[in-house]
Amino acid sequence: MTFTLHEKLAADCERLGELTLCTVLLMRDDRFPWTILVPRLDALRDFHDLPRQHALALFDEIDTVSRALVDAFGAEKINVAALGNQVPQLHVHVIARYANDAAWPGPVWNAGVAQNADLSAIARRAAALRSTLGL
Repeated sequence: MTFTLHEKLAADCERLGELTLCTVLLMRDDRFPWTILVPRLDALRDFHDLPRQHALALFDEIDTVSRALVDAFGAEKINVAALGNQVPQLHVHVIARYANDAAWPGPVWNAGVAQNADLSAIARRAAALRSTLGL
């Protein structure tokens, strides 16, 4: 089988590019610098489905994107999560957080849905991340 990005991720995110293992996405939510890593392997739902030989690569890519969020946006805290309750395809959220953001100190999922995303702000954020990540 060939890798296909889940339709909800494709609809909700800007595609930033490809790292060795993962496709890097940027959530269209201008309240948070919110990235999503999706391993380009078929039929993965949870971490335990990830073949062992790819686990370290995923961890390294989470580290790379976390550092890029700090470098590009001065993140005060990085949240990393893999829930998959709405999108069954394995994906990892890597989110820059700030003490004054819309959800602090709770998770971003408690802050409501993104509404009226400023697409120019998303485009600037995407460009900054592509540059920082070398994508």
